Amino acid sequence: MTLPLYDNGLLSGLFLGLLFGFALEAAGFGSPRRLTGQFLLRDWSVFKVMFTAVIVAALGLWLFQTLGWLGPGSYFVPGLLLYGTFFGGVLIGVGFMLGGYCPGTSAVGLASGRIDALVFMIGMVAGSAVYAAVFDWIRPFALATAGPGGWTLPQLFGVPDIVVIAALAVIAFLGWKLGTAMERRLGGPYRAEQILEDVDGLGTGGARMGGAERLHPAE
Repeated sequence: MTLPLYDNGLLSGLFLGLLFGFALEAAGFGSPRRLTGQFLLRDWSVFKVMFTAVIVAALGLWLFQTLGWLGPGSYFVPGLLLYGTFFGGVLIGVGFMLGGYCPGTSAVGLASGRIDALVFMIGMVAGSAVYAAVFDWIRPFALATAGPGGWTLPQLFGVPDIVVIAALAVIAFLGWKLGTAMERRLGGPYRAEQILEDVDGLGTGGARMGGAERLHPAE
């Protein structure tokens, strides 16, 4: 027996999306302080939460496949485009730093009434439209460096799934220890009152400022 996730994809996505959004808001990810704090190495909450999510998802996929709840082809693994991955990663990283949001946290911030999240989402949609408009021009460049198609890490390294999961757990543990040490050295992660202090009403006041400006207000 397999889980009916594909046949009920819309409902499953809506339900899991609501849970994910609630978790992001509860963790303070609706504020750009979290993401800018990660880039400044002061607040490692983003690394800790997201890497934990990766390990939980990897364990869940492995367990469900082992139990036969997820059959072959239940999920899609895209091919690797080296240039697209590199340059796309640089662009999206710069966008994260400047805006203080990622696509998911901007949606949470907008739901919380943050004006800067709305501006970020407008820019994100506009950027997606520009990319779609020029995609035919850049397609040859992107496809010229196509890597392995649809490979997973266990397939790439020729090891069992559980070995990759264990390696991810070790990386997460070491990163967690490093992040905690950096937080202590640079002032610690942001507290709940620091995350909430820039919201008075529905995204007015301090929420008018971008993420980086909130971290370093003008003297």
